[in-house]
Amino acid sequence: MTTPRTSLGHLPHLLRGQWFRRLFAVRVSSQFADGIFQVALASYVLFSPERQPTPGRIAVTLAVMLLPFSILGPFAGVFLDRWPRRQVLALVNLGRSVIVAGLAVLVANDVPELVFYVVVVGCLSLNRFILAGLSASLPHTVTNDDLVTANALTPTLGAIAALTGALLGTVISRSSDAAVLFAAAAGFAGAGLLALRIPRLLLGPDFDADRPAAREAVRHVFAGLVAGVRHLQERRTPAYALLAIASSRFWLGLATVSGFLLYRNHFYPGDADKALAALSVMLGLSALGFVMAAVVTPPVVERIAHRTWIVALLAVACVAQVFPFSTYAQPGLWVSGFFLGFAAQGVKICVDTLVQLGVDDAYRGRVFSLYDVLFNLAFVGAAAFAAAAVPDDGRSYVVVGVMALGYAVTAAFYARVTREVHV
Repeated sequence: MTTPRTSLGHLPHLLRGQWFRRLFAVRVSSQFADGIFQVALASYVLFSPERQPTPGRIAVTLAVMLLPFSILGPFAGVFLDRWPRRQVLALVNLGRSVIVAGLAVLVANDVPELVFYVVVVGCLSLNRFILAGLSASLPHTVTNDDLVTANALTPTLGAIAALTGALLGTVISRSSDAAVLFAAAAGFAGAGLLALRIPRLLLGPDFDADRPAAREAVRHVFAGLVAGVRHLQERRTPAYALLAIASSRFWLGLATVSGFLLYRNHFYPGDADKALAALSVMLGLSALGFVMAAVVTPPVVERIAHRTWIVALLAVACVAQVFPFSTYAQPGLWVSGFFLGFAAQGVKICVDTLVQLGVDDAYRGRVFSLYDVLFNLAFVGAAAFAAAAVPDDGRSYVVVGVMALGYAVTAAFYARVTREVHV
């Protein structure tokens, strides 16, 4: 009888896996390029000296950036459950490289804002295939024993790669927005080439004799979504986990919009460069919270149930909103950013694991696409709410109270509906 590996034993075993390392390299390089790309968007749209951001402008920007994910999400699931996922990761990253390079040329020639947004929508829409594909592929590269550690390591270091890319993009942006976009294009090309090192069929999907042909599935996307929802109805543990993370994402989105406005219009009004630099400090501390969650979560969930840890993390987020954030001082926002990042990533690690273990592989692409749709709709919904409720300078004690109450209600609801769950 073999002795189960401890949490510390998972990591070296995980990193010895050749296919995990190669899939991980695709994630890190792709998200690094994403970070650079997002800085280009923020610099051009929100931190340009001639554009004063408001809650409404941020809401519109987030809607343009995220709503296409909701439209393409179901289609992504259909194809990820039929096409070799290695091919998707390679070709979509290479396609994004071409689009972003073209966008750089347009920006260098003072592209009209409408054209800019149309091209951005195209590029960000393709990203839906990447994120869902990476999550659906991961179980093909690790054992079930290593899945929690893999879910802690890959999204967390992916987020750190995105932050590193964002920091590099911030430096490059001092030259021009077009230069940042060219750097992002190079990063996407690298991610696509790295994906080609993985065998074509290794990442799935598994064969399902009852699965209809792709053309028929595209014609019946809604029916496919319903099938995915029904699959979740039969598996309440991942279904409740998805509801919990969607709710927490809404409150995190509201805090994010408030933070953008505080730095741009309250702390540094009229100085976009200083606002972006100072905001990077808070984002860095939030990323540190991500890292700490990745370190802490695997050993914790070896001792207590995932659902218990999720409830505890939601409670941490509630407290982080009540005091540090409500001071409206930068040190308070630093503390709040750290703990909100810690809670958000800890919850995501647990939810990713519960979904991967609780959903059949034949449905996994569709379910992770639904996961991403919920994620993005919650964030866009938060931005829309902020447009109506948050002042231009980001200061509102009522909104802070609503965010704290939202986390508390989410924790209480999830604890109640999962009281019979022991994973």
